[in-house]
Amino acid sequence: MSWGRAMDRWMPVLRALLSVIAGFAAGLAVTWVAGESPWNVFMILIRSAFGSWYDLGMTLFYTTPLLLTGLSVAICFQAGLFNIGAEGQLTLGALAAAVTGVVLAGLPWPLAPVAAAAAAFGTGAFWGWIAGWLRARRGSHEVITTIMLNFVAAGLSSYVALYLFPNPDSQNPETRPVAKSFLIQHLSVFGDAPVSTALILAVAMCVAYGFLMRRTVLGFELRSVGQSERAARVAGIDPGKIQILAMVLAGGLAGLVGVGEVLGNAEKFKLGFSPQYGFVGIAVALLGRGNPVGVAAAALLFGALHKGTGDLDFETENVTRDLSMILQALVILSVSADGLWDWVKRRV
Repeated sequence: MSWGRAMDRWMPVLRALLSVIAGFAAGLAVTWVAGESPWNVFMILIRSAFGSWYDLGMTLFYTTPLLLTGLSVAICFQAGLFNIGAEGQLTLGALAAAVTGVVLAGLPWPLAPVAAAAAAFGTGAFWGWIAGWLRARRGSHEVITTIMLNFVAAGLSSYVALYLFPNPDSQNPETRPVAKSFLIQHLSVFGDAPVSTALILAVAMCVAYGFLMRRTVLGFELRSVGQSERAARVAGIDPGKIQILAMVLAGGLAGLVGVGEVLGNAEKFKLGFSPQYGFVGIAVALLGRGNPVGVAAAALLFGALHKGTGDLDFETENVTRDLSMILQALVILSVSADGLWDWVKRRV
């Protein structure tokens, strides 16, 4: 392979890496303006995210839902769609897992967690189907419909949790606990961190996504529709059908977030459990560029930021955990600066 072809092949990876470095450098420069040592802040982030097995476990715990929502957004990107509805899809997925664990309390293990996971995937998939059907058959833009469905999902989940399955032993807005047979195993190597086998499920979904996109007919059809609906239609592909399927798969992947949260952590559905996992998933997908390895790496990065910035409130005087949002924003801006990288490439 010639040097030029090798550079073309690895240029997207190099761009992403340089974008992360540039975003971090700009973010740490903000801490210097605020009166803190950038190196000290950076070391706090590293220690907090990876300093012990427990810290690593917490980082992976936050990475798990971000990996699933990142894949949810990425699969829609492949089909030329923009899924803003992962937050609503994961909310209803978690609710469905909790309701299954309450209503079907007599199910034995391992059938019980499988049933709850299927309910979470199916409910999220149905919520995605609504937006996909409206886009494909009525021409409604998926950005508008998924945003609106997020609000509907929030209201629906509030009603179910507060009026249909409320927890009588708590004043918090949450459902009754699921049966013990529905709980999934924690990974004991990480101590008391709530990281569970949901991490393995998320990694398996990442592998399945890569196989789907590169080794199957459906993956080819998704990419074809994303590149040109007109060309796909000429080739005999129904763009509407593919768009619906993309939103269904996206909704199902987001719905699986409920497995880790309900079955592996809280043991119930809690209103507001998600610190905007669905929206951060958009950043994960953008940084990952649709590549399964890239999405996994981006999810780990943002998971580490979420965990690492938590200690800034205690170990610094002028910087708080809000730095996480600043770093995420600067990294996204760097990744999206394609014109800048093209300008640099022309001059190298």
